Amino acid sequence: MRLESGLRFGNYAVVATLTATGVIWLMADMLKASEDGELWQAIGANMLMLHGLAAMIALVLVGAMIPMHLSGFWRARRNRISGAAMVGTNAALMITAWGLYYAGSDELRTFVADVHIAVGIALPALVATHVVLGRRSTRRADPQPASAERGRVEPLTGVVAGFVSPTRTPPPCPPPHTAEGAVAAE
Repeated sequence: MRLESGLRFGNYAVVATLTATGVIWLMADMLKASEDGELWQAIGANMLMLHGLAAMIALVLVGAMIPMHLSGFWRARRNRISGAAMVGTNAALMITAWGLYYAGSDELRTFVADVHIAVGIALPALVATHVVLGRRSTRRADPQPASAERGRVEPLTGVVAGFVSPTRTPPPCPPPHTAEGAVAAE
């Protein structure tokens, strides 16, 4: 039940983008009080826009992974601890992102921002741990063939390789049915 390569690398790209834009925004936010404050303010605003875009894509990918990846592994009882941690982490990031926009007081917003930053910084390490543990559990459950057999491609046979004529006689058709549904006698 390994993720299809497009979805897998899409997730990696989105996590990398979220991490990079989040860290750059954090640095820009700290440097906006410096003498180059206007530049850092503009960088920070652009990073937040990119971060928000990547977060929207991440929501779509997380939604796609629930039926394709999460539910199957949960039923198979594999990689449950790190999988549950991934679900909890993503839920915390979604809730705190919502809270950053809609928090009612400055104290609450500061707390929500700190939680979002801490969880966001931890996300790449958690993703890497989840991937490593998942690959280990897959290898234990489904061992690969010996190294000589790995990557071996079977030779093409049949119609594709040109050994069998593509104009074989089709199998006989079943006898026709009469109007009453009985099989016609031959």
